[in-house]
Amino acid sequence: MNIDYKLYLKKLLEVVVSKKASDFHITVGKPPIIRLNRELIPFENESLFTEEDTRELAFALMTEEQKQEFLREKEIDFSYNFGEKGRFRINVFFQRGYISVALRLIPEKIRSLHELNLPQVLYNFCKYQQGFVLITGPSSHGKSTTLAAIINEINNTQTKHIITIEDPIEYLFDQNKSIISQRELHRDTLSFEKALKATFREDPDVIMVGEMRDKETMETAITAAETGHLVFATLHTNSAAQTLYRILDSFSGEQQNQVKSQLSRSLIGIVSQRLVPKVNGGVVPACEILFNNDAVSNLIRNDKVFEIPLVLETSFGEGMVSLNRSLAELIKSGVVSIDTASSFSTNPQELIKLI
Repeated sequence: MNIDYKLYLKKLLEVVVSKKASDFHITVGKPPIIRLNRELIPFENESLFTEEDTRELAFALMTEEQKQEFLREKEIDFSYNFGEKGRFRINVFFQRGYISVALRLIPEKIRSLHELNLPQVLYNFCKYQQGFVLITGPSSHGKSTTLAAIINEINNTQTKHIITIEDPIEYLFDQNKSIISQRELHRDTLSFEKALKATFREDPDVIMVGEMRDKETMETAITAAETGHLVFATLHTNSAAQTLYRILDSFSGEQQNQVKSQLSRSLIGIVSQRLVPKVNGGVVPACEILFNNDAVSNLIRNDKVFEIPLVLETSFGEGMVSLNRSLAELIKSGVVSIDTASSFSTNPQELIKLI
């Protein structure tokens, strides 16, 4: 049977957009599958994908250049514009010799921190002139969306030059009061590290690094934050303390003292977030929020990061929140169930005590 794969792809993506799914999966031996409210749901009345289906649908998403890169490297990340209906971040990869595709729907509208139900204290991060802010959490828990909301708040309220370095570009910003230069890995730059170093000659006020993947990128980002820039970045870590350990452990012993000193001075704060399923459907963010104060700065400098959870618990008045306290508030307000919240907690016994 002859299939027009471009038309079939259009039909599938229209369903993804109309249902406001977060993700869409194309894999051999399965029907089209979307992720809604963190649950995987197969399309009804659709056939199982064959090897030909997944290959042709993947190629329908790619330019010829991307196709050649994929066949050479065996995997590829890129973004895809679906007209005015949406935009997707896409990863195509091989598994057991077959081609699979994972698509993440990027909403056309950049929602505000308020619309995302994020704590209002996050607006404070937009007001600094320089320093280092990290948005962290597991994969697929809204880090890019939170970061986009913060950047857009600056864009809409301040006259700044904002440079983003992404792989691939996700949200497209409409320049308002700020100038926004969005650079995509492989298309506009060869590496995060090179792009970051180049920003020093590009007159930025704000720098956004889509993801800090290696020591060199971390080192340059910290230096940029120390030298008069406001730097935002993401990391796949589960807490503020784990984030600091991850950065410090990326450096050799002789470098760690210098990095501790730099972080103690330049760090503004760390947000570690989870998207937690609500009782009535949908998801809501739970956030651990750490601000750098004298106590935190001393703990970083003196190699006592393990004491940061205690500071989080005792600094509620300064806007800091532990993940368990955030989850406890969601339980008390009836938004999420105790069982659900406990499954997202790093210390369920402590959560039970809080509620």
